This record gives sequence, structure tokens and C-alpha cells, in this order.
Amino acid sequence: MRAVVQRVTESSVSVEGSVVGRISKGLLVLLGVAREDEPSDADYLADKIANLRIFEDDDGRMNRSLLDTRGEMLVVSQFTLLGDCRKGRRPSFIQAARPEVAERLYAHFTGAVHKKGLHVATGQFQAMMAVTLVNDGPVTLVLDSPAKAAA
Repeated sequence: MRAVVQRVTESSVSVEGSVVGRISKGLLVLLGVAREDEPSDADYLADKIANLRIFEDDDGRMNRSLLDTRGEMLVVSQFTLLGDCRKGRRPSFIQAARPEVAERLYAHFTGAVHKKGLHVATGQFQAMMAVTLVNDGPVTLVLDSPAKAAA
């Protein structure tokens, strides 16, 4: 599983011109599910991202997590994060999970975040989406679950 995490002051996702998910201060997470991923990968990333100390404390240091700040999370499924561009000019997506598996693990991830007491908004799985954000910092990180990191 691969996640691109962006600290935002606000973010939203729209499908066909209608907003389906919106947050204020928090994290936008673009989430890609790989073929070898399991629920444990979703649990790992949900815990890792919720506890990342990337929000500023009173001294201006990145020392607080999303849980500490009671921020919100917008999670958008993005299989293109698994695109392999090492050969040729067209990305290969063979490492991405099949849609039915990816949707189940995407839901598992959002459920794991919600269980931590955080507000979670989502996009619409397998839809063409327009994502807007105001990147705060900017702070952008790429995280892989253990299964993806080992691949």
C-alpha cells in the first residue's frame, strides 16, 4: 500500500461537479492498494498516518499528530500511485490490486482511521474525481506499508 500524505488547511473531492468529501485542517491522503496488500497493511498505514508528528507545536516544531490536533482526513483512492514508469513511456499498473480487492482494503483503511476517533471523508471509488487542496507548509510525504516496501 502506498500513501501520499499532504498536510492541508482544507481539501475537497468532487465527482461530476458535486462535492462528495470535504475537510478543513488535516491531511489529504491519496491511497494506492497493491496486489500483495492485506488488511494488516491498511492497519499499519492508518496508525502510522494518524500518529505522524507533522503538525506544529507551540514552538513551531513539527511535533503534533493528527490525533493530537483533532484534525480531519480526506482519503482518495488512487491506483496510479502503483504505476511503474521504469520501462518505456507508458506506466504499467500490474502491481495495483484488482478493483474489488482495492475497494475492500480502501474501506478497511478508512474504517481503521475512523476507529481512532478521527473525522474521515472520502472520494468515490473508481470515479473520475477532481481534488482541490490548500497545501499547508507545504508538507508532503510518501509512505509505504511493509508489504509494499518489501516488494
